[in-house]
Amino acid sequence: MKIVDLSEAHQKLYFVCLEDWSDEMKDAGDHKETWFHKMKDKGLRVKLALDDNEKVGGMIQYTPIEHSFAEGKDLYFINCIWVHGYKKGRGDFQKKGMGRALLQVAEDDARALGAKGMAAWGIPLPFWMKASWFKKKGYVKADKQGGFLGGVLLWKPFTGDAVPPNWPKPKKSPGKIPGKVTVTCFINGWCPVQGMTFERAKRAVSEFGDNAVFQGINTFDRETLREWGIADGLFIDGKRVGAGPPMSYEKIRSMIEKKVKKVSVSM
Repeated sequence: MKIVDLSEAHQKLYFVCLEDWSDEMKDAGDHKETWFHKMKDKGLRVKLALDDNEKVGGMIQYTPIEHSFAEGKDLYFINCIWVHGYKKGRGDFQKKGMGRALLQVAEDDARALGAKGMAAWGIPLPFWMKASWFKKKGYVKADKQGGFLGGVLLWKPFTGDAVPPNWPKPKKSPGKIPGKVTVTCFINGWCPVQGMTFERAKRAVSEFGDNAVFQGINTFDRETLREWGIADGLFIDGKRVGAGPPMSYEKIRSMIEKKVKKVSVSM
């Protein structure tokens, strides 16, 4: 196994988070690719783990926290560390030390770049970005309940004067347009999961004509993120829905349809 920098040859694979076999990724649009091209000049770092046969099995991406969806200073933030764990496609590379190796290389890189610490996002899913996994690597909780999947913000200081990071606090919720089902989707662009949600919701809304309206809010811009305090998320009539793995198109459409029927009855 070896850890390498992302090369142009592997960019398309990286844009779909190593899941080039997945039909679901076709619904994610080009949001991550767009995000990547904006971020590559803002300090984005991407490392890949290759097995002995030069096959990519894992990845990590991390950015200066000032350009992430967390708040902090002089730290790097891990958006995602992922070792492919499905039998489909590339195969299962988990429990072979790839994640540990990727994290160590990223931490060493961040130290060399002058960072005072590393922050990470730990979420309550059993197969990806587990908070308990980071804690075993020396990370401690700095804040909780952030991101479109919830979870905790963890960090590992490298220096004595490092300052703990925090999540931006939600400041307002999207409003509702009278007489219409209002679907609002916040998207930062860094993750195909929210890309799927965004594109599916937009497509579903288009089926209901004037009865529903879609509002897309891009939080890549730091001021927009701070204005709302929300990085990613789907809201229907001002209420957040679907925190967790991406909802299917059919599920999103069904939720909108139920709301449309209620609006029609009340009018």
